[in-house]
Order: sequence, then structure tokens, then C-alpha cells
Amino acid sequence: MTMLTSLYTAVSGLGANGTALSVIGDNIANVNTVAFKGSRANFSDVLSASLGGSSALQVGRGSNITSVQKLFGQGTLETTGNPLDMAIDGDGFFIVNEGATGGASFYTRAGQFVINKDGYLTTPGGLFLQGKPIDALGNKGALGSILLTTAVSNPLPTSTATMQVSLDGREGTPAAAWVPPVAALPASNTYNYSSAITVYDSQGNNHLVNVYYRKTGPNAWDAHVVWDTNTDPALPPAYSSQTVGMTFDTAGALLTPAAPVTVNLTWAGGAVTSPQPVAFDFANSTQFGSPNATIFQTQNGYTNGSLRALTISQNGVIAGIFTNGQTRDIAEVQLAKFTAPAELVKVGKGLFAESSGSGQAVIDAPNTSGRGTIAATSLEAGNVDLAEEFVRLIAAQRGFQANTKVITTTDELLNELLAIKR
Repeated sequence: MTMLTSLYTAVSGLGANGTALSVIGDNIANVNTVAFKGSRANFSDVLSASLGGSSALQVGRGSNITSVQKLFGQGTLETTGNPLDMAIDGDGFFIVNEGATGGASFYTRAGQFVINKDGYLTTPGGLFLQGKPIDALGNKGALGSILLTTAVSNPLPTSTATMQVSLDGREGTPAAAWVPPVAALPASNTYNYSSAITVYDSQGNNHLVNVYYRKTGPNAWDAHVVWDTNTDPALPPAYSSQTVGMTFDTAGALLTPAAPVTVNLTWAGGAVTSPQPVAFDFANSTQFGSPNATIFQTQNGYTNGSLRALTISQNGVIAGIFTNGQTRDIAEVQLAKFTAPAELVKVGKGLFAESSGSGQAVIDAPNTSGRGTIAATSLEAGNVDLAEEFVRLIAAQRGFQANTKVITTTDELLNELLAIKR
């Protein structure tokens, strides 16, 4: 009877080692799968039988696989250069949903993402990456699918302008009198020097503002700020102006204005905010015995912009770079963390699902509570160690071969027993 039992014992060994070979084969097959997490077959012995009631006479009944353990060790991070690729350096998981506004949630370490036809950030398989939208004021919304195409950079009307000039103190007062322009820009014999700056109204339309500098006396100048009040380029110009007096000391340093001067830019038609107050700052302007020149000028407004490119920070913040040169945060990727990640259920395509053993997903931003940071333009490689897998493969192969030897040996012994009758 014991001899027959050895056949079943060896068969259990064949089954256990065969399962181990399958696990090892799966690991090796996925050696190049992004963010693949390898598994390990855990062996255990089968409950022994006791002969004669003594623990000293217990005989084993073979082996089996008690579990196939998922190994969530960190894979190496490989740079791809793709701005939408992300890798997690830590214990978190990306959250992906079946639908843009709902559906089943899955979890993955594979950070290969694309923008679909509707502007959502998705996996190559069409699952929607979850995160929190960020509005233009920096406020975060509720967890949901990350939508990129609706991100815009709203225009900012100009409210400050800096005009730093160096005026030529050797020049005299122009012969012709200054006449505030209405239908045409002033004649060149009414001013000494001019510069221009582009400003933006409340709808992002750009307007050219000219500043004409006219010397009025020793160390004294007038800066005439001139602009076209018509916002429709098809209409003839209708200029308006405001004058700012400037004085310099004997060393050429600016005395007045000592602070920015508000110029109320008016726009006709009622389509945009009017008047538009703009603080013109002439600080650090000088008067020397050298040709007139504009040293520096800038203003703080800009037109509206559409999304041109993306960057992703290690905290998972997706920032948009817009066609108007502005950058702002659009969304924040969220990561899930589990109490027992090894108990997650594999569902294929690099996805995992919750189970009663894994616990519920605890969702928060990257770089919090061990979720890990985001490595942009990178992907996590699988954590399979080929050298280690080949060692396990040889061990499982030898184990399988040894158990087949037990079966053939037992068969020979049984044949010997049958031969006794003859």
C-alpha cells in the first residue's frame, strides 16, 4: 500500500513543479513588459500520514503549491523622452477607469498614456487616467478623468508697463508745437524720440501704444502716451493721449515722476473694459549726452492661449505650456495605495483589481504616505531578474525530473512484486 502511495506522492511533486514552471515561464515571457510584476510559486508539504500512531513514523504525502505570490519590488526606471510617459518610484498605483465619467476602477503601474480623440489622458487600451483638475486660480476639483483639451490660458489685460529710456540732454525743444493727435500720428518735428509697446485689453486683443518724448526745457521732458481707441482695425484711427511730465537732476537721474503714473486707456465700441488703467513706470530713466535709446520695456498682459505642450512634476502635477507663452497647472495625477498589494487580483494588460484581501484603495497625491514620486518621460521596467528565473527554472526542472524518476522506480518495484507470483 505504501508503495502505491509513493506514486501519488510523486504525482503531487510533478504537479507542484509543473505549476512552478508555469509561473517561471510567465515571468520570463513578460521580461520586457512595462511595469510587470513577477510572481513566485510557494511550495509546501502535504499533511503526513502517521504509521502506528507515532510521530516518529510520519510519512509525507508529497507537495503542493500553497500560493502564487506577487512580487511588487520596484522595477528600474527607464527614460523614454515621451512627455506623457510616467513611472512611479514608490508603492503607489495609477488609477484607471473604464469610462470617462465612471465605470469600474483598475490599478496599474504601467505609465504609458496617450491623449485620445476627446482630449482625455488614457492608457493605450482606452482606460481613463484619474486625477484632480486644477483651475486657473490653482483650485483642485474632485477626482475624475483627466481632460486636457479644455485647458486654456485666459487673457490678462495689461495693468502695468515699464518704460526705461535714456534721453539725449543735448537736444533742444522741437520747433513745431505738440498737438494731441486725433486722426493721424504726430509729425516727426513735434517730438525728439519715440518708443512703442504692445498692451492687451480684457479680451486679449493687442494694441500698440506709442510714447513720444518731447523736450520742453533744461532737464524737462513730456512723455505723450498715444493710442488708437478704435478696437476694430477696419475703422479709421481715433487717437487719444495722456501726457506725463518728466524732470531730471543735473546728474541725469530721474526726479519725477517718482512713482508709476496711471494712464487710463479708453477703447471705443463697448466690447472690452474701458477705461483700462495702466500704471506706466518710467523708473531708472536717464538724461545723458548720448543718443536717445530705449533701455528696457515690458508689460504684464498677454492674449489668450491654447495648449501647446505638457510637463509633469514629481508630485504628479501636469502643467500646460500655452501658445501665449504662459504656463499653468492643469491637473494632478492621483495614486492609490493598498494595505496588502500582494492580494490584488491580476486582470491582464498590466491591470489589477481590488480584492477583500488587498483592502480598499486609499487615494491621494503622489509623494504622500509612501505612494512614491512620479518620474516624467520615463517608464518602469518589469522587476523580473532573468538570472534568478533561470536558477528557479533549473531547480523546478530537476524537481520535475526527480519525481518522474520516483514514478519509474516505483513502477519497477511493482513489476518485481508481480514477478514473484511467476
